[in-house]
Amino acid sequence: MAAASKVNFDAHATLHKWPSLGNRRREDRTAYLVLEATLDQCITALMQKPNPTRHLYEIHTAPQPPLVTEILSPEHIVELSRLREFL
Repeated sequence: MAAASKVNFDAHATLHKWPSLGNRRREDRTAYLVLEATLDQCITALMQKPNPTRHLYEIHTAPQPPLVTEILSPEHIVELSRLREFL
């Protein structure tokens, strides 16, 4: 990973949760706000959720190409969490 690929974990972010039924996203509903904080705080909050429910969450933040997109999926968030100390 290039040294220029730094991520601003202090950037404004919001954690959203999708309504669910049977632990599946309700695509006929919209995700609702759970937390408004920094990217770091939103990542931490998501990582504290039980692993089987993480797929119901997403983080919205300003894009930071190439590593951070506007809407981060749980898989992307887990990877950023692992790389956090290196970025």
